[in-house]
Amino acid sequence: MADEPQTLHRVLQMKIRALGEPAQVLALVQSTAPFYRALGGTQVRFLQNVDDPAQFVIEVEYEANAALEINRQKISSDPMVRTFLQGWKTLLAGAAEMDVYQDVSK
Repeated sequence: MADEPQTLHRVLQMKIRALGEPAQVLALVQSTAPFYRALGGTQVRFLQNVDDPAQFVIEVEYEANAALEINRQKISSDPMVRTFLQGWKTLLAGAAEMDVYQDVSK
């Protein structure tokens, strides 16, 4: 249908180094899955570095409206997103690396 918005499949990958006990940080990270799903995440994965337990990778696959994808700055300025990210700053040792990918293997 012509009126349906075009969606794009994306993968958000965040690399973080956490402060505190890795098991507690992992539990907190896993508790964020509903937030990612509320933002349109279709699959959420939490990876912990086996050689450095304080390092985590969070992968969120999601479907993005093409119009919103064009301007991610608007999304990053959303009050709900900003509040969520502010809470993360207390957990992180340094900055989080965030990248958005598209799957080109298909």
